[in-house]
Amino acid sequence: MKRGSGILMHITSLSSPYGIGDLGPGAFEFADFLTESEQTFWQVLPLTPTDPVGGNSPYSSASAFAFSPLLISPDFLVRDGFLTDEDLHPLPYGKPERVDYPAVVAYKNRILYAAYERFREFQDKHEFEGFRAANDHWLDNFALFSAIKERDSEHVWSDWPEDLRDRKPEAMEAIRAELGDAIERIEFIQFLAFRQWHALKSYCKERNISLVGDIPIYVSYDGADAWANSRIFKLDDNKKPTHVSGVPPDYFSATGQLWGNPVYDWEVCRETGYHWWHRRMGHLLSLFDIVRIDHLRGLVAYWEVPAGAKTAENGCWMKVPSREFFDSMIREFPEFPIIAEDLGVITPEVKEIMERFRFPGMKVLLFAFGDDDPNQPYLPHNYKRNSVVYTGTHDNDTARGWFEHIASPEDRARVSRYIGREINADNVSWELIQLAMQSIADLAIFPMQDILGLGQEARMNLPGSQDGNWQWRIHPDQLHPDLVASLATITRTYSRI
Repeated sequence: MKRGSGILMHITSLSSPYGIGDLGPGAFEFADFLTESEQTFWQVLPLTPTDPVGGNSPYSSASAFAFSPLLISPDFLVRDGFLTDEDLHPLPYGKPERVDYPAVVAYKNRILYAAYERFREFQDKHEFEGFRAANDHWLDNFALFSAIKERDSEHVWSDWPEDLRDRKPEAMEAIRAELGDAIERIEFIQFLAFRQWHALKSYCKERNISLVGDIPIYVSYDGADAWANSRIFKLDDNKKPTHVSGVPPDYFSATGQLWGNPVYDWEVCRETGYHWWHRRMGHLLSLFDIVRIDHLRGLVAYWEVPAGAKTAENGCWMKVPSREFFDSMIREFPEFPIIAEDLGVITPEVKEIMERFRFPGMKVLLFAFGDDDPNQPYLPHNYKRNSVVYTGTHDNDTARGWFEHIASPEDRARVSRYIGREINADNVSWELIQLAMQSIADLAIFPMQDILGLGQEARMNLPGSQDGNWQWRIHPDQLHPDLVASLATITRTYSRI
């Protein structure tokens, strides 16, 4: 990995007049901002569909392959002839600094249905058919699953009629015929999203910006992947989960985190040659230059909780055939450009895997000052070059919010002592950015909220909570020339251009 720096900025947080950030002009303007400020990496969160049931979390999705329709740019739909200017009105209501998901979902559904109707009447389908053919290994199942859920949103797929639940050929053929129009519309919407993403990716490539994606290791139970690939998950004869995912008690939660996703049956994964995983990783590597594997710990050993448990406390660790798994990944993808999320308690087995495959790990500065130990691994003087340093992640408070509301007086004193001058809420964000920039770590990435020095009101996610997450948005006036100059200067100073 080359020495560089970049910004963590999710697409939904970009500026746009349509209630949520999208792949339109605001995304291209942000790429220009990165170029002008000498940044060469843009990291985003998962771009997959979200749902109110999952708190609109990008880490809880009905598909590991599909794009969220909410990310489609209305402006570019008009430009490309799928909509008219009149179709865009009325605009969704809401505050420009926060995403109002119900309003945005209703708005995007309306205009995307209109785009599909115009496409059916007037557009050449050649490009669309090419997209369908190139993505049939996931698109067909996703579109069919989504069409069934539109008709029957009250039931999880394991409660569907048995022949449909078990994907009997006769039932599959009948339901495809019945829901043909809905299936095509859903596939068309995916076509639009992928089309816009690849345009943005090309724009970034021309400007030497590497895109960093994110892969949650688990998928949602009530989703297309679990339905279409039920053999690779621990499910009973009725296709209900026997065990679910989570993590034991840690920094974020005294009772652990009960994620509730179905866990993989790694013996079956091995028998299939890890085929589904290769498909998934190959798909993501076609979209991004680098992929961050969220919760790498779970690909070495994972925390398994009996289905029905109320917390994650009474689970147990289960081993994964990690060497064989990653060997297969390297054979399939020789470069395998990943970042390993290795936060929390890391065992010797995880360290051995990271060293064996030379995976760059993560260093988070907000974790560095919780005790008075000079050997604390998140302190910059303990870093290795093959690592990625962050001020914080999407699961942390902002640097300012942490300093004002979470850090103890002792923590704040340790920050000042380490940096060598008095640190306060007004300067802590950029002081930590400078610490990261001057570190030996190959890559330094900063949440946009820390670049702007924002407080707790701009936090992206509070783990364990359902309300108020994934809503923060930037205002275009915040990307001003002084900020560009400051970021470019510090980047040049520490040779990260």
